[in-house]
Parts: sequence; structure tokens; C-alpha cells
Amino acid sequence: MNRLSVVLRLAAATAVVLTLSAAPARAADLPIFDAHVHFSHDAVEVLPVPEAIALLRKSGVRGALVSSSNDEGTQKLLAAAPDLIVPELRPYRTRSDLAGWTRDEGVLAYVEERLRKYRYVAIGEFHLYGADADLPIPRRIVQLARQYKLMLHAHSDADAVERIFRQDPNARVLWAHAGFERPERVREMLRKHPNLWADLAFRTDHASGGKPAPEWREAFLEFPDRFMVGTDTYVAERWHFVPEHSRWSREWLATLPKDVAENIAWRNGERVVRGWWQKLQAQ
Repeated sequence: MNRLSVVLRLAAATAVVLTLSAAPARAADLPIFDAHVHFSHDAVEVLPVPEAIALLRKSGVRGALVSSSNDEGTQKLLAAAPDLIVPELRPYRTRSDLAGWTRDEGVLAYVEERLRKYRYVAIGEFHLYGADADLPIPRRIVQLARQYKLMLHAHSDADAVERIFRQDPNARVLWAHAGFERPERVREMLRKHPNLWADLAFRTDHASGGKPAPEWREAFLEFPDRFMVGTDTYVAERWHFVPEHSRWSREWLATLPKDVAENIAWRNGERVVRGWWQKLQAQ
């Protein structure tokens, strides 16, 4: 075999390796880190803890960021599966707190009491919009997150997220549902704020026909380290959707380059959420 033939064969082999490394991920091979799970009082009443844990594991979920109204549901899951559950503190004592928590001193007292008693990776998921982010109670939540070195999981519009970062430029924010914003706006926000990540819970607009919409694909390729998947079990019935959501997520993720798919499916959650949790526990 002459030298030219050897060079050509090596080039062809290299091209094959590069093609395989950039190839779409196989759906069945993707574990999931679910960055948006609730186990609130209504779910606790109808779904025993062992069954909830079994459902997550059966769905291929290797990690789950869990909050609940009230916090007891989160604590029950964490005690049963500390290898699986990463806890965050939702400010809501019951779901009815959602509407008025930003002006309820009782909510603030509840949050402060739980932070003294237990350890968490984040405060959230909470609902906060526009100028309400500058009210005294939400400002105190941001201060508490800074004091305890916690992330903030914000179901918010872009305006509220901007106000959070003005209060604490070093805040670490997980933007629930990617703000329900257009992908172009999400990309603008991610460019501006390096400590902003986005979960894709309930963002059915980002993928259809088994593949991401072109605008979202561009966002995922630009920011492969800033997105996470999430189911959002905001009512008890949503728990039965966990396996289907995992299957659907793998389906559209498998159309992305392998490294991007793995990042969004589980690596980002492990690195950003569980990694931060482990760091806090070690302190």
C-alpha cells in the first residue's frame, strides 16, 4: 500500500469517527434529569412515596429537582431516595399561596423557618412577574437565596428575571418553562446572564413531529449547557405523565447532536443542580 493510500484511508477513518461523535443520540440511551417536579399535598394523598420513586426510576429519571406545597412532600421523597432527589423549597404552604405570596408575611416566616430546619439547593418554583419582583417579600427571598447560597427557580417573565439580577447580579436562576418566552428572547436573556439556566417544562412548542422547532434547535445548539428538561407535576394526575414525558423528551433529543442531547437530557441537571447541591452539603 503506497503512502497516498494510507493517508486517504486514515482521512476516511477520521471522518467516520467525527461523524459518529456528532451523530444524534440514541433515544433509548438517554437518562433524564427532571428539573421540574412537584410532590404536593394532593399527590402525597394519592401516590405512596415508594410508588412515586419507582415511577421516576422506571422512567429512566436519574435525578429530579423536587419542590412541593407544602414542603413535607419533598422531605418524604428525599428521605426515601437521597440518591435521586434534589430538594428545593417552594414558598407555598398550600397551592392557594400561589396568588398572594408576594404580599404575605406568613409565607416569608414559613420560608425562613424551613431554611433553618432543612437544607435545599434552591428556593422555588415560585410565580413572580414584572414589578412584583421588587416588593419587599420577593426581595427578601432573593436575599435569603444569597445568604444560604441557593438557586432561585422562577416561574417568571423576563422583566422579573431582570429585576432579580439587578437585586443580586450573582444570583443563580433556573428559569421555569424558559419564561414561556419566544426562543429569540430566551437566547437574548441567556447571552446577557451567564448564571441563567432554563427548564423546558410544558414547552410543547419547542418540539413537534419528533424534532425541535428550527428556532429552538438554534437555541439548543448555541447554549447546549443552559437547558434542562422537566415534567412539571403541578397536580397529582401529572405524575402518571412522567414516563410519557421521558419517552417524548428522548424522542426529540435524539435528533440533536449526541453531546447536546446528553447535556439537555441529564448532564446539565447533574452539573448545575446536583453539583451545586453536593457543594452545599460539603460546606
